[in-house]
Amino acid sequence: MKIAQFGLGPIGLETLKLAASKPWADSVGAIDIDPHKIGKDLSHLTGHRSLRRRLVYPSIDDLLKHAKPDLIFHTAVSKFHAAFDQIEPIVRRGINVVSSCEELLFPQFRDPRLAARLDKICRRSGARVVGTGVNPGFVMDLLPICLTSVCRDVRSITVHRVVDASTRREPLQRKIGSGLAPQEFLRRFRKGTIGHAGLRDSLALIGHCLGWRLDKISETGEPVVAKCHIRTQFLVVVKRGQACGLHQRAIGRENGRVRLTLDLKMYLDAPDPHDRVQIQGDPPLDVLIRGGVAGDQATSAALVNAAPQLLLAPPGLRLITELPAGHFA
Repeated sequence: MKIAQFGLGPIGLETLKLAASKPWADSVGAIDIDPHKIGKDLSHLTGHRSLRRRLVYPSIDDLLKHAKPDLIFHTAVSKFHAAFDQIEPIVRRGINVVSSCEELLFPQFRDPRLAARLDKICRRSGARVVGTGVNPGFVMDLLPICLTSVCRDVRSITVHRVVDASTRREPLQRKIGSGLAPQEFLRRFRKGTIGHAGLRDSLALIGHCLGWRLDKISETGEPVVAKCHIRTQFLVVVKRGQACGLHQRAIGRENGRVRLTLDLKMYLDAPDPHDRVQIQGDPPLDVLIRGGVAGDQATSAALVNAAPQLLLAPPGLRLITELPAGHFA
């Protein structure tokens, strides 16, 4: 499989390195708008010798002058509208896309018309697109959906995720509001410039798969305030009284009844990180992953392992729940 990478941030570089280690993947280049990366040899950016003479190009058109990939890993943006502008020229050329864009998990939730448009383009060109990752893409949506396969009845689902953000990349530490005054945190959260992207999308996907008609989806977010001075390995400094992360929650109701609760705590030095799925049903389930799923490493794995599965699916805009059961590839 000839592959390329779109976006060379921390997740993009990890995805590229992991793909380069796969015997079924042949990396032909990458795309990034950073002028300091354009023209660079990918072996210099990744330390992977197998990527020598594979270069970074400023656009899909420039890449296609040298090679045409079968599939592109897209790790550039979180919003569906921005992702559409980047992905549309790719799929028009019949190239498949696996994206980490959070709102591509269930784009019909955000913009049904734009999702239908992207699906139509894919079907015409023979391309496939899927959004996946760890969260969204696995822990707080795909995993609970899969667990319900052994249930005779499901009344409600609650997912708790606690992440020690001190171990995560710097952009994520900034994204969760580390170092902001609590009031500034709340202002930016309401504006949508900080916070975890995709929590409502995960909730909507679960409801869609279980056939629940959620008539109300609410989301809240508040800062977790540092009780002492914190300094991370990326030199992110948080003083006592400042935000060191967030507590974000999404709730889905059907006819006034709470069906889904997704509770996310992601902050610096969070104790006892874990992921927990509780299903009220027949039989009831309570599944705990001690330590939680390591986000940065697992995100690149989710993207790369999805590639062979995506090529087995019919052309179109696909949901991760529509692909064959994911596994190590």
